[in-house]
Amino acid sequence: MTTLSVDGRRYEVARATESDVAALVALLADDVLGAQRESADLAPYLAAFGEIDRDPNQLLLAVRDEGGDVVGTMQLTLIPGLARGGTKRLQVEGVRLAPSTRGSGLGTALFDWAHEYGRRHGATLAQLTSDKTRADAHRFYERLGYEASHEGLKRPL
Repeated sequence: MTTLSVDGRRYEVARATESDVAALVALLADDVLGAQRESADLAPYLAAFGEIDRDPNQLLLAVRDEGGDVVGTMQLTLIPGLARGGTKRLQVEGVRLAPSTRGSGLGTALFDWAHEYGRRHGATLAQLTSDKTRADAHRFYERLGYEASHEGLKRPL
């Protein structure tokens, strides 16, 4: 567990547990896109959590405020690869912060922590995807040094 101090407030960053799943799903559903994509049925989320938690290349985070409430999450995946001279990548997904924490500096502190986590585990490149409609998120990621260098494509299977 790690403590982040942001503007006089303390946040605990830790590996999520099964008991955090409902709160994490609530964060994922707490916006226009998430409200359309997420569901009230926790069964598939609990199954996914088990798979994530067993994979040593995955780290699903729960960020708690001083009262113990889950106010943030992100999923970090370490991806070994042959491309770019055998570069290991840090994939950042499912980033969400509670509305009460947005603009507080917590997001920047959390990404700083995530980047250091990636470096400690041998990653030399961080990457993420973000829905094209999330203009505010894109500005935030650009302030962190991310560049929109590739076009992402998805297809249902």
